[in-house]
Amino acid sequence: MNDHPTRRRFMSNLITGAAALSASPRLFSQDKKVYPKSQRLVRIGIVGGRFGASFQWHEHPHCKVTAVCDLRQDRLENLMRTYQCDVAYKSFTDLIKDKNVDAVGVFTPAPLHVYMSVEAMKAGKHVISAVPAGCNEEECAELLETVKKTGMIYMMAETSYYRREIISCRQWAKQRQFGEIFFSQAEYHHDGLISLMFDENGMPTWRHGFPPMHYPTHCTGMIIPVTGERLTEVMATGWGDDHEVLRTNLYENPFWSETAMFKTSGGHSAQVSVNWKVATGGCERGQFLGTEMSYYMPGPDGTPGITAKRESGTEIKNQYAEAKIKMQPHEQPNHYELLPEPLRHDTGHGGSHAFITHEFIMAVLERRQAEVDVFEALAYTIPGFYAHRSALEGGTLLKIPDYGRKK
Repeated sequence: MNDHPTRRRFMSNLITGAAALSASPRLFSQDKKVYPKSQRLVRIGIVGGRFGASFQWHEHPHCKVTAVCDLRQDRLENLMRTYQCDVAYKSFTDLIKDKNVDAVGVFTPAPLHVYMSVEAMKAGKHVISAVPAGCNEEECAELLETVKKTGMIYMMAETSYYRREIISCRQWAKQRQFGEIFFSQAEYHHDGLISLMFDENGMPTWRHGFPPMHYPTHCTGMIIPVTGERLTEVMATGWGDDHEVLRTNLYENPFWSETAMFKTSGGHSAQVSVNWKVATGGCERGQFLGTEMSYYMPGPDGTPGITAKRESGTEIKNQYAEAKIKMQPHEQPNHYELLPEPLRHDTGHGGSHAFITHEFIMAVLERRQAEVDVFEALAYTIPGFYAHRSALEGGTLLKIPDYGRKK
């Protein structure tokens, strides 16, 4: 911590890493085997040997990992072991030139998501990318324009959309069991994130001081798909202390935690809170208050998921009439019926990884837009930029642009 890089040095390192991904020679000679062409097979290349190794591409009956890529030898070997793949690159550019690759999984640091997604789509590859979609609005606009120009399938791997609880909530909303959802709330607690702000040599990573509201998708990825509404206006506040990370980060971000109040396109309220220094258990959870039913996801204190359902009639409590509400723990189904047999097992982020794997592969096979397509990805990501700006401005009310929806 005594030798912080300057902004120029940090960006130079990032650009050098990206250049290495584009220019490094292939690490291993390519396997000459050509997998049989089939409308029922997606050949995918995975970039990023940390988070990228946590999905089920090798288990899906209609997917084959035909190439992997990472700059670090240990992470590259981890990818090769996980996906039983012996075609490995240290050059991202070489991977997207590989004719045995139909789609690319981008699981690299956030500042590289748009660059790699855009280059892969220009090379004729479908793309699934880790969150967030981009690090600023200009990047997100470039991503959208590239999807439109190339016609390639793009999906953001937002885990909250596919958490088992949110799958249930989306089903209930479609069945109109909530009645009208007038208030939604989601929170993301990740106090241990500070450990990822430095690499093993003590140097800052891209996460060093990254603004909390620039990483909102674990919350917005619950609220937006359940309500079906866009976030249109925001007021936000932030909290920080005098920690060295907040005084020296290259994002000029002074906050550990940010809380935003949003107005939705349906005229309702939604609250998002992202906390990276907080004395509570880590969690990604939401709750939805409706006129006929409400739902509370399990909390970090161990409380189970709770449904609250309106019943007919009233009852007297404290000398006042109250509506009869039945509150009970929700026995959460695993929703394995939505998955092919080999993927019916527990996976990361509340079981979401198997559903993400399956949805992307089927979107490519069926030549359709993914559920979390580029429009959804921007709707989950861009409100965070405006929330952070509002917090920096002391809670200014800001309008959020709408980049559209899938047709």
